[in-house]
Amino acid sequence: MRYAGLALAFVSSWCFAFSGPMAKYLIAAGLAPIEAVWTRMAGAGLLLLAVLAVVRPQALRIPRSRLPFFGLYAIMAVAGVQALYFVAITRLPVGIALLLEFMAPVMVVAWVRIVRKVRLARAAYVGAVVAVVGLAIVVEAWQGLRLDALGLLLGLAAGACCAGYFLMNDSFGDDVDPLGLIAWGLAGAAVVLIPFARPWNIPWDAFTVSATPSAGGQTLPVVAAYLWMVLIATVAAYIMGVNAVRRLSAAVGATVASLEVIGGAIVAWALVGETLGLFQIVGGLIVLSGALLAQTATATPQQVAAPDLGETVSAQA
Repeated sequence: MRYAGLALAFVSSWCFAFSGPMAKYLIAAGLAPIEAVWTRMAGAGLLLLAVLAVVRPQALRIPRSRLPFFGLYAIMAVAGVQALYFVAITRLPVGIALLLEFMAPVMVVAWVRIVRKVRLARAAYVGAVVAVVGLAIVVEAWQGLRLDALGLLLGLAAGACCAGYFLMNDSFGDDVDPLGLIAWGLAGAAVVLIPFARPWNIPWDAFTVSATPSAGGQTLPVVAAYLWMVLIATVAAYIMGVNAVRRLSAAVGATVASLEVIGGAIVAWALVGETLGLFQIVGGLIVLSGALLAQTATATPQQVAAPDLGETVSAQA
C-alpha cells in the first residue's frame, strides 16, 4: 500500500503540473487568470457529478452530519487555495506567492505534531523543510525580497488552505466517498468563485481558436488545452491525490505534492517555451531529495485526540 500511495502521489503531482501551462493557453486566448481557474473548476466538477450520477450515484450522497465538512472542503481546500493565490499574485511576484502556497508541507507537519499529538520522525521535518528550500531556489525567491505585507498574509493563507486540503483528505472516514467529495468540492468551489470570475463576462469564443502562449511555445487549440486541464490536471490529479493521502499521510502527501512545481516548470519548458535555468534544475533536485527523505519517515503515535481524525497514522508520516 505504501508504494502504491507513493506512485499515486507522484503521478498526481505531475498531472497537477499541467494546470499552469494549460491555463496559459486560455489566458493567451483572452481569458483572465481567475476566469481560467473558474472554467477549470466548473468543467471538472460538472463532469464528475454527471459521470457519478450515472455510474455510481451512491457516491454523491452526503450524510447530513458531514455537510459542514463538505462545505469547508469546497470553500477552503479547493476554492480558498485558488482564490487566495490569485489575489496574492496581484501584490507579490508569482514565484514568492507560489513558494508561500507550498509552505503547506511544513504547516501540515506542524499541525500533525502539535494538534494531533503525533510524534514524527526527524526525516518528516527535514524532508518538508528541504522541499521548501528547494522551491525557494526554483522560484528564485531572493528576487522578491521587498514583500507587500498584505500579499504575504494572502500567500500564507493560500498555503494554510493547501495544508487544509491534505489534512482533510487524511481525516474523513468510510461514511464519505472520496469521489463524491472531489465532485462536490470542485462544483462547490466553482459556485464560491462565481462573484470573482463573473462567468457571464468570459469570452467563450476563445475556446474556438488556437493559441501560442509565448514565442517558442507550441501552438494548440484552446479547447484541447482546456480538456487536458480538466481531465488530466484536475479530475485525474484530484482523484489520485486524495487516494494517495489516504494510503500515506497528510505529511508525506503534502511533501511529495511539492514536485508539482518542478513538473510544471518542465511542462512549461516543453510546451510553452519557458526556459529552465541552473537554479530551476538545482532547486528541483533539492525538492526531489526532500520528497524522498520525507517518505522514509516513520511516525509513532503518542496520543490520538479524537477517533474520527484518523485512521491510524501511517508509518510514512
